[in-house]
Amino acid sequence: MVRVFDVGRVCVKTMGREAGKKCVIVDIIDDNFVLITGPKAASGVKRRRVNIKHLEPTEHKIDIPKGASDEEVMEALEKAGLLDFMREKIKPILA
Repeated sequence: MVRVFDVGRVCVKTMGREAGKKCVIVDIIDDNFVLITGPKAASGVKRRRVNIKHLEPTEHKIDIPKGASDEEVMEALEKAGLLDFMREKIKPILA
């Protein structure tokens, strides 16, 4: 079985003040929560714990170690050529 929410997966926040902004999963806390970061310099999302119900995974994934710092995430995004993609805001779909 392929895990959709894994370390390095780029996601879109669907709830909260950062809805529509992209983030990267840095760590898996448990079955319901993950640790994400934008990083703030790239997409405006702070490092925080988030319920996976508030995330929509994308097809993009970067190669980072578990618990990577914001600097390591920025380097991986640059290497993958995803910085411009991270800065684009997506209009959230209201249910």
